[in-house]
Amino acid sequence: MDQLIQHLVNTLILGGTYALLGIGLTLIFGIMNVVNFTHGALYTVGAYLTYLAVAALGLDLFLALPVAILGGLLLGALIEIVLLRPLRGQDIDTTMLVMIGAGIVLQSGTLWIFGGVAKAVPSPFPEAPLQIGPASVSWLRLFVLGAALLLIGLTYALINRTKLGLAMRATFQDADTAALMGVNVRVIYTATFAMGSALAAAAGALLGPVYVVHPQMGGPAELKAFAIVILGGLGNVTGAAIGGFILALAEELGAGYISSGYRDAMGFLIIIAVLLYRPTGLFAKAERVG
Repeated sequence: MDQLIQHLVNTLILGGTYALLGIGLTLIFGIMNVVNFTHGALYTVGAYLTYLAVAALGLDLFLALPVAILGGLLLGALIEIVLLRPLRGQDIDTTMLVMIGAGIVLQSGTLWIFGGVAKAVPSPFPEAPLQIGPASVSWLRLFVLGAALLLIGLTYALINRTKLGLAMRATFQDADTAALMGVNVRVIYTATFAMGSALAAAAGALLGPVYVVHPQMGGPAELKAFAIVILGGLGNVTGAAIGGFILALAEELGAGYISSGYRDAMGFLIIIAVLLYRPTGLFAKAERVG
């Protein structure tokens, strides 16, 4: 029982960052109908920006996180304006190839700039873990959970409680009608891609200090983001958030009770089952983009 409680605590912490990854990806697909193959690279960029802010600029982790989010936001806006905007109206195959190429360029760029040696992000928290009943958790991981839940809540509020969110939801439902009603669809597309990119960078910024930062870290993260989106249903923000916690639970239980080597495999077994029996996702009937 003690081991199960520890796994559940770990699930909460990991699930928060997975939810950020999934929400960012499903926002972009749901509103823009773009499969974002730069998502993993943006996750890596967020982790490296945190490393630079802490190790090079001397900022603490609390200030490094906004730096990473802002960097992901600006880079995402640049990608949308330079690469995606000229392709508006092109077939999906062309857009996918461009995004795959952009992801490779970003990953190669981080490798060229930072080298292949993994970097450790210094933590401002004490090493002694906090004991919560039979479970123990580091202060750093508690900070990661709190920051992830805060960002999820802010994203949900932005989508459902602001004029920008209303315009995003209108664009998702019918971009042409939204444009006739006065919505600047080009701006909404840029804002959407920038927001999704910022969430990916935030996930990397939060998990970078927990593990280590290296140029290949975005590959597995991107696969997990796609898995989360499939679990939650394409374009379903709430489903993506729940899907992140489901995937984290599957990984934790698989690693704890079967083998740590099956951590990633357990999650993808669930994905295969979902695709076979409910291909639209577990929460396809829920409201999408909200």
